[in-house]
Amino acid sequence: MIIILKKGAPAESVRRLEDNLKAQGVSINHIEGVNQNIIGLVGDTSAIDIENILAQDCVENIRRVQEPYKKANRKFHPDDTVIPVKNTIIGNGSLQVIAGPCSVESEEQVITTAIAVKEAGATMLRGGAFKPRTSPYSFQGLGAEGIRLLIKARNETGLPIVTEIMDCADIDLFADVDVIQVGARNMQNFRLLKLLGRSDKPILLKRGLANTMEETLMSAEYIMAEGNMNVILCERGIRTFETMTRNTLDLSAVPLFKQKSHLPVCVDPSHATGIVSLIEPMSLAAVVAGADALEIEVHNDPKSALSDGGQQLTPVKFADIMKKIKDITAYLGRTIGK
Repeated sequence: MIIILKKGAPAESVRRLEDNLKAQGVSINHIEGVNQNIIGLVGDTSAIDIENILAQDCVENIRRVQEPYKKANRKFHPDDTVIPVKNTIIGNGSLQVIAGPCSVESEEQVITTAIAVKEAGATMLRGGAFKPRTSPYSFQGLGAEGIRLLIKARNETGLPIVTEIMDCADIDLFADVDVIQVGARNMQNFRLLKLLGRSDKPILLKRGLANTMEETLMSAEYIMAEGNMNVILCERGIRTFETMTRNTLDLSAVPLFKQKSHLPVCVDPSHATGIVSLIEPMSLAAVVAGADALEIEVHNDPKSALSDGGQQLTPVKFADIMKKIKDITAYLGRTIGK
């Protein structure tokens, strides 16, 4: 349930209303928006007397919320969530471009790539230190050493770093990571989501391989219910009957997520398609669809990559795509970075 307050409602009247509601066993979220202040109620609201609330001098209207996700719901939070990450901001209307290798393989590889993507216009650096792989015999990442190398690359370039966590036991290793990524396979690892909800790091939450948008928002709710409101939703393609692409990129999720939720939305065209030649058109389409960020895989030598070489751009090709991304963002009246 959402209680919409009158503009300029007396603070004492609002406090009395909130105290009365808490006494009835519901949790209170007081949200001050640009144009509207609201009180979001979480819990069993079936016994709440709506007519009594409407009679309060500070109340303008009441709406019931049917969706099971509350904190991630735009009805509870009408204004877009804006997430600062070092010297960048996600969700303020600008476009952030997160680029880097699928997996961190060596110091030379990650630093060379980081310098190249920054020169091309990327605003954040991605790289996998821990890699979930379908085969147990595939390269699994460098682990803690990979995080150390990402931090070194950040020191060289100033780019904030984004990397994926796979296990609750590794949380201490991410103390100096700027954005923690939850991969598609872990989207419903609820124990991990709850742990990340108690952290102070922005969380980039990838949609699962076969999960609905509502299930994705419910996973975001797990994080937010623990107190961490800085969640970035990421559309990275879902599994369908189509076999020509690695996954099917559901770009309709971008505007729908933004209609249903106040959280910023990222698109990963690399994992979605798995085909280098499709990254450019899908990146441009994602920007037009309203994505707040792109996550693109770039490797200094894709042919020698230890994972997913077929979907990683060369620095030269990435720079070429970035020119077109800059053109389309300018046309739409948006900017890259702040």
